[in-house]
Amino acid sequence: MLRLLVLALVLSASLLAQMPNSLYPWWSNKPVVKQLDLTPAQVREIRAAVTEAQPHLLEVRAKVLRAEQNLEDQFNNDPVDQVKTNQALEQLIVARIDLTRSLTELSLKLRVLLTMQQWRELQRLRPHGDPNDLQSPH
Repeated sequence: MLRLLVLALVLSASLLAQMPNSLYPWWSNKPVVKQLDLTPAQVREIRAAVTEAQPHLLEVRAKVLRAEQNLEDQFNNDPVDQVKTNQALEQLIVARIDLTRSLTELSLKLRVLLTMQQWRELQRLRPHGDPNDLQSPH
């Protein structure tokens, strides 16, 4: 059982480590958007892409939360049913993969809307640690 928990933590960490650094909601951060100097057409296309993706992102995030709760519930059972706990673990892994895929797909859609200069500026401005804390301009 401990091995399964360690495996789940390792998989979670590796998924986060593989996600592009641009996977934070930079499009909703007015200072970042202003510094990127987006054209009105880019702003419209970014809003459309985010609006289109939002229902699916909310759905897959809810699946992750339910799967996390289900796994926690399985760990809290006495005795722990290893089969059900393994199933709950698998559901959580699948849900997190789906969320990562969905976020990465949105990130790609947004990336192609940016110029290389805007992309580089976005990377320079990306948060390091706290997603609400932007890196100060150098």
